[in-house]
Amino acid sequence: MSEQRKVYQEILLEINRIIKEDGLRPGDKLPSERELSERLQAGRSSVREALRALELLGLITTRRGEGTFIQHYRHNTLIDLIGAYVLKDFKTRKDLVEMRKILEIDAVRLACRRGSEKYFAEMERIIHMAEQTIRDGKIPTEEDYLFHRMICRSSRNSVLHRIWVPLVEYSKSVREQSLSRDGRAEEALEEHRLILEAMRAGNEEEAVDYMARHLENSIL
Repeated sequence: MSEQRKVYQEILLEINRIIKEDGLRPGDKLPSERELSERLQAGRSSVREALRALELLGLITTRRGEGTFIQHYRHNTLIDLIGAYVLKDFKTRKDLVEMRKILEIDAVRLACRRGSEKYFAEMERIIHMAEQTIRDGKIPTEEDYLFHRMICRSSRNSVLHRIWVPLVEYSKSVREQSLSRDGRAEEALEEHRLILEAMRAGNEEEAVDYMARHLENSIL
């Protein structure tokens, strides 16, 4: 490994450390290139190269005259590009749906054991949001995403949640097509209610059964 490559990779690690130390979150502004260079004791050209790599990955964005900001991972353009490519292949689409089933059914099991009222109340709020979206004549794609994400979060398994997020981003177009089917949005909402009720009651097998049926019904 070249010395330049070592410096470049070290800067990426150090930028990540600064983000954690400063408590920065998506939407927050990064320190300036000059400040990063001073804090890292590194040349500005090396810092600039590391920032450019992060921007190409969609992890940060630069706004002229304002500075550099951390992007939310859900807005990562790399995920959009990969998703558009892999979903052209039907076999890949089926594999994604299958993998989602594996993750979400286990997430439901864990949520029944570890979930708290804080998570369940948030799921209920999301269901009400979806109801309003449907009344407005729109497809509740975002609310569907948020409901399933909250189940994964309530599993209290951070690795499961991190794997689930890009997986569902890949299949965004599939979810939109599914929810656009006549009457499907209303059906999916009722299925969400049943899943939530079973999890709240701690009825693990019932919750798993409802989730399995829900995901099966969501396949085009």
